[in-house]
Amino acid sequence: MNIVHITPGAGGMYCGGCFRDNALVGALRKLGHSTLMVPLYLPLTLDEEDNSVGTPIFYGGINVYLEEKSALFRKTPRWLHKLLDSPRLLKWASGSAAKTRPQDVGALTLSMIKGEEGNQKRELDELTAWLSTHERPDVVCLSNALLIGLARGLKQTLQVPVACLLTGEDYFLDSLPSNHRQVVWETLAKRAREIDLFVAPSSYYRDLMIRRLKLSPERVRIVYNGINLDGYDAHAAPPSAPVLGYFARMCKEKGLELFAEAAILLKQRSSAKHLRLRIGGGLGPSDKPLVDSIRRRFEQAGFGADVEFCPNLDRKSKQDFFRSLSIFSTPALYGEAFGLYLIEALAAGVPVVQPRHGAFPELVEATGGGLICEPNAAALANAAEELLVDPGRARTLGKAGQSAVTEQFSIEGMAENLIQAYRELKPRSAPVLATPHSAF
Repeated sequence: MNIVHITPGAGGMYCGGCFRDNALVGALRKLGHSTLMVPLYLPLTLDEEDNSVGTPIFYGGINVYLEEKSALFRKTPRWLHKLLDSPRLLKWASGSAAKTRPQDVGALTLSMIKGEEGNQKRELDELTAWLSTHERPDVVCLSNALLIGLARGLKQTLQVPVACLLTGEDYFLDSLPSNHRQVVWETLAKRAREIDLFVAPSSYYRDLMIRRLKLSPERVRIVYNGINLDGYDAHAAPPSAPVLGYFARMCKEKGLELFAEAAILLKQRSSAKHLRLRIGGGLGPSDKPLVDSIRRRFEQAGFGADVEFCPNLDRKSKQDFFRSLSIFSTPALYGEAFGLYLIEALAAGVPVVQPRHGAFPELVEATGGGLICEPNAAALANAAEELLVDPGRARTLGKAGQSAVTEQFSIEGMAENLIQAYRELKPRSAPVLATPHSAF
């Protein structure tokens, strides 16, 4: 098949969606499918070879922001528009990407979802014109539902089906200001009618988005996320001292404070006096105050020397991080649509302890790789202690999880399942190609 996969870049931020999409495009190509990865907004920060190399960044973040703020800017000359899309400027702008909060981008989110009716119509025209000069795809895939505004323009120009991955958009949308939240959800539901196929990463998230977007169930397929398993072999023996680990963006929403609270409770017990703690994942400028406060909490509790922070690791260092753990827990506070970090931990043979909400119970049941408990610090500490005092059971769970991940959660398996879903989409009539865009 000939596929176009459109992925928003997060600049310097740790972005699991970027990692997944990049690995997915690589797997699709290895399966023999011509796949063009198109980045939006900002450069992609990845831990593997960048599969978008050679493709321009569309919807450049600086232009998108200024078009939202100024009606006059939407009419700027092409030379200025092109200048602000230069890779050097976008790389500079990516340093501020982590400071963007849902509370600050309600109007921009609504405008993007409106697509050709929004303030970034110029960006959509450039994207569709550029794509129309290439070989006609069999399907265009949008990386998340916040890109739904592109669907109408893509379908009108290319006359092909548009698929959309669902990736946890509800938390971001529910965090928008109250004066934008409802209208954004309503507009998203209307625009969702233009998507030919939605792909959810879990049963939990499929059911949630069917309700929130008023979708008919037959329009939503479940395809579990996958990871590149190369290098995720389990450690030959458990660490000499037990290690409890966290890995995700170092922020409140992913449960870093809850992890710290549970870890302190656990460290105060005689069964865990030798326990060490490792905290890894993305650390951006906006996350530093929280991380500093967590450090102080451990120091005040007398455990500062037992905690190691490992921010912004490359792929090999991340795999070494997971292999160093005895138990893993990232107790996100909201309903995760999936949680790639669970699969990464299990791929390294590390059992997980997770709260009973979101997709966590579904994934733990599917893999047999850990324990589910109530979403509070005491319950998390108790569940982790169960595995600390019974290392044989912990190893058994870790091995079961690793085997399940190998069988069900590889990036190759995800790619094959997506191709099967794409092939069931109805082809469209051939398009009339737009005039090639002079900017490219």
